[in-house]
Amino acid sequence: MTISAVHNDRPWFQSVMRGFRRRCPHCGEGKIFAGYARVADACDQCHEEMFHQRADDAPPYFTIMIVGHIVVPGLLMMERSFAPPTWVQMSVWLPMSLLLTLSLLPLVKGAIVGLQWSLRMHGFGGESDKV
Repeated sequence: MTISAVHNDRPWFQSVMRGFRRRCPHCGEGKIFAGYARVADACDQCHEEMFHQRADDAPPYFTIMIVGHIVVPGLLMMERSFAPPTWVQMSVWLPMSLLLTLSLLPLVKGAIVGLQWSLRMHGFGGESDKV
């Protein structure tokens, strides 16, 4: 098997998008999560094992970065345009931050697991990590 064949059989963009849709990065049909953000041990359709994924702190980090890039400009534009009282700003942006964070976290985690699968990281390539 050539190096190019190894790298082309798991296209990273397709795998990331499948994970972002909360689907198995291998088949695109099965669910990647067994709960809100708990990755299933294996795909219920193709039986691809996912228990060894190691997303760790990356999903919350990227989620906070995305939410911050949405909320902060919105808050600043609202302040500059309307200069509302602080209670108005807090009543708009705190719930929006919470809703964005809770809705994006599983999507981002799925995308990261899909990326790990496509790059054969953390046991997705058939080999265990070297300690």
